[in-house]
Amino acid sequence: MLYYLFEYLDKMMDVPGTGVFQYITFRSALALMLSLLLSTIYGKRIIRFLQKQQVGETVRELGLAGQNEKAGTPTMGGLIIIFATLVPVLLFAKLHNIYIVLLIVTTLWMGTIGFIDDYIKIFKKDKQGLKGIFKVIGQVGLGLIVGTVLYFHAGVTVRTDTSTSDIFRATTSTVVLPAPIEEKSTATTIPFFKNNEFDYAEVLAWTGEGYEKWAWLIFIPVVIFIITAVSNGANLTDGIDGLAAGTSAISVLALGIFTFVSGNIIFSNYLNIMYIPNSGEMTVFIAAFVGSLIGFLWYNSYPASVFMGDTGSLTIGGIIAVLAIAVRKEMLIPLLCGIFLVENFSVVLQVSYFKYTKKRFGEGRRIFLMSPLHHHYQKKGYHESKIVTRFWIVAIMLAILSIVTLKLR
Repeated sequence: MLYYLFEYLDKMMDVPGTGVFQYITFRSALALMLSLLLSTIYGKRIIRFLQKQQVGETVRELGLAGQNEKAGTPTMGGLIIIFATLVPVLLFAKLHNIYIVLLIVTTLWMGTIGFIDDYIKIFKKDKQGLKGIFKVIGQVGLGLIVGTVLYFHAGVTVRTDTSTSDIFRATTSTVVLPAPIEEKSTATTIPFFKNNEFDYAEVLAWTGEGYEKWAWLIFIPVVIFIITAVSNGANLTDGIDGLAAGTSAISVLALGIFTFVSGNIIFSNYLNIMYIPNSGEMTVFIAAFVGSLIGFLWYNSYPASVFMGDTGSLTIGGIIAVLAIAVRKEMLIPLLCGIFLVENFSVVLQVSYFKYTKKRFGEGRRIFLMSPLHHHYQKKGYHESKIVTRFWIVAIMLAILSIVTLKLR
């Protein structure tokens, strides 16, 4: 909203200094600072409200050290993240930008699913919360919306011909260059490959001429799968104080770099990567989101004063998935969100191996002392803070390696 006010003051009234709001970097900095302030200052008030409403965590007996002390700690703290993200975005972002609209919808959609789940657990005294089938339906519904908009919306285009741009040519050059082409495309990025672009439409090339118009049959299901997988991965990672919020902030920071360079013709030209018009605006959203996650850590670090609950974890996963898809970096998710992947995979391995050994040997056996993986290390006697810190270090390494893929091919 402030963006439009200052745009009016700059163009219509020529007020000095108001033009600075046209810069994404300036608005991102403001969004980051405001989200930090909101999450740290008003976060305390939200926690007090949750305590007053007796929104306390019900802890299952899992035999973990320090587990009983956490009983009664307020949950639904994801409301802090959502609030501290959306307010700066509404103030500083271009609200007509299709990517910003999708991210706002994602935040509210996944936040609502998570809120319903937490509400059932707390007020209906049902430890299972929202039935899994309804969670999946909600995630699939969001994936369908995001996939359809990204595929059919006229404002979602790419340019892969940045090398023909004349931004680095001398002004005295007489060479006539072809006009740059922005086109609808289902192209994405394959990390570490020299010609690192892949078009989902090519999967249907065997069907013959005109196969491109059916690319949505591949693209939309892929979007649905990614959103469902990443949101569930974030949900499983939220098991000990500060783990999900910290690792997510690191991953989102890396995505912020991708969105900024992909949405800037100069940087995309220099790095020889796909230019995605208007995608740079997502940097404002990312700045606000990172600020809210870091501010949330003020209260969620060990010993936690509040838990994010499914209200926060499902929202975090959904946002990360949509950001990666929008900036055409979804194939980097296994690397960038390696913590989520390992946590998810540890549960799948544990359950599968237990069922297999029970069927074959008559008794179930386990690979890990407990899953998800962070509980395995708790069972081995590691303190929560040490586990979280080491997972953060791994997340930083994965984020750096992901950023390196911009040039390492």
